[in-house]
Amino acid sequence: MSFLRRSGFLFYQIGGKKMISGKTKLAGFFAAPASHSFSPIMHNTAFKLCGIDAVYLAFEVDCHHLKQALESIRVLDMLGGNFSMPNKIAVLDYLDELSPEAELIGAVNTVVHKNHQLIGYNTDGMGFIRAVKEVGQTVVNQKMIVLGGGGAAKAIIAQMALEGAKEVNVYKRKNTTFFLFKEYLAKVSEKTGCPIFLHDYANESQLVRDLKQADLLINATDIGMGKKEGCLPLSHASLLSSNLTVFDLIYSPSETQLLKEAKKLGIKGYNGLDMLIHQGAIAFELWTQKEMPIEEIRRCLGVYEENKDV
Repeated sequence: MSFLRRSGFLFYQIGGKKMISGKTKLAGFFAAPASHSFSPIMHNTAFKLCGIDAVYLAFEVDCHHLKQALESIRVLDMLGGNFSMPNKIAVLDYLDELSPEAELIGAVNTVVHKNHQLIGYNTDGMGFIRAVKEVGQTVVNQKMIVLGGGGAAKAIIAQMALEGAKEVNVYKRKNTTFFLFKEYLAKVSEKTGCPIFLHDYANESQLVRDLKQADLLINATDIGMGKKEGCLPLSHASLLSSNLTVFDLIYSPSETQLLKEAKKLGIKGYNGLDMLIHQGAIAFELWTQKEMPIEEIRRCLGVYEENKDV
């Protein structure tokens, strides 16, 4: 048995393994379902590497118990939490303050507990921007195409507009939420000055014209994963233009059909793992004021993904 002091935290060790102490802090993932999340692996590894006496757990919480979950962050003096479906919008009702990007997006994926206040952030869009910059690309003064209109798409569109994108063209199926989404995009466009256009996903002639002129194509749909693995979010790979860089937000499988087709055409393509890591890294920084060790986390998640079904 031994005691170690690192970065002001006291760790109790037995046989070289860190144990939970009386001062251990807690952070959590609140979603339904929650068991699939990579976040516990990511954050617990980062806590360990940074010498922070804290643990991160996943909690199965839906909108019916969300208020109690938020109050537990305050009562238990937690660092904060991450929130995913179906809680990203519902959580807004229970927060004391919103960051500018969370207010613009209208959804929160990270809550920070500070001075008994619960502050909401949305790190999805910021995580995407970091992932884009990491591979030597930029959204500044670029024409973007986004396929899909879900929560991740909303965050990315808003952040790209805030970062100075030249134009964003969004393709979404014309369903019951189409016009509500159009109102959201109009609000983002008005507040940021970025031209944002919404098109029916079925309007292939318009999509072909945009693809010829665009700099980045972002797949924010689920086409390419789960039951749709092997499917393309475009009618045909020949629609891809050599001037594009492709980002697919899907990270499992690591190479979607869209990315495979892009590779065949010599087009640069990237999956969503780096966005996942970077949005988590921003949350980690907000809770701890320390940088997440990105390269170690990337290696850890790669090993975990390779062996999770073994």
